[in-house]
Amino acid sequence: MKKNRCSICILGPDYSVNIETDWGIRMNDLSNKLEQFMKKHFDDLVLAPGLFYSWRCGLRFEISNPDLSFQEKANLKQVYERSTDIFKRIFDENDEILLVTNVYCHKADTFLQSKPLNVYRKYVKNRQSLNKLRHDVLPSIEWDDEESDEYRNEVTHRFIFQCKISEVRYTQLLLAISYEDFGHQSCILKGFPRNGYDIFFVNLSKKIIYHLYDDRGCDVIAADREHIRLLYEVRNEWILDYDRDKIESTFS
Repeated sequence: MKKNRCSICILGPDYSVNIETDWGIRMNDLSNKLEQFMKKHFDDLVLAPGLFYSWRCGLRFEISNPDLSFQEKANLKQVYERSTDIFKRIFDENDEILLVTNVYCHKADTFLQSKPLNVYRKYVKNRQSLNKLRHDVLPSIEWDDEESDEYRNEVTHRFIFQCKISEVRYTQLLLAISYEDFGHQSCILKGFPRNGYDIFFVNLSKKIIYHLYDDRGCDVIAADREHIRLLYEVRNEWILDYDRDKIESTFS
């Protein structure tokens, strides 16, 4: 069987080092930690959009008000309050977390080689700690058909950073994710609108994953439904109505 190859880049504030490795054979420590965590607690679930629909124990929340323009003050207030409230109910200051970012782009797109991802430069408080940042170039996780041109021509850049919540400016980061579709100056991939991304907060301590997919909504999944039952009960009115029946049956 032919081995899959990937390029791993160890990034710091002012440098990058490329290493060739056999994917699945000699991975860096953080990639291995994430892989083993997902295998042990989430049955090898792939960190990709639509976590709620891919896992048995989850919640999907409505973040913005669909009846209001995103730019309206009342809506901006709701987006901020809901995204941060849910986040704070999941994470404690001393929880061990992995901040995982997927960036989806064409194989020939080299923008990440010349400009480190803003999500870590702007939102990690201590830039010196960025020497712990790991960067893997993986096959596309957006496309299922391995024979398709999209799968063959696109890759996923995965960044992994281990930290505690107190080390991250998470309120600003959540707002930036919410603004991404509106050309705001805080956009994470500012200047590269053709490239999509997703940011996952993986709580290793509580075995919960938080994914604010955009201003519209947020997925929260857990290895055990009891880990998020209180969140389900306290913020039940925020659950997306479209998925309410599925969620109610999970927690009944």
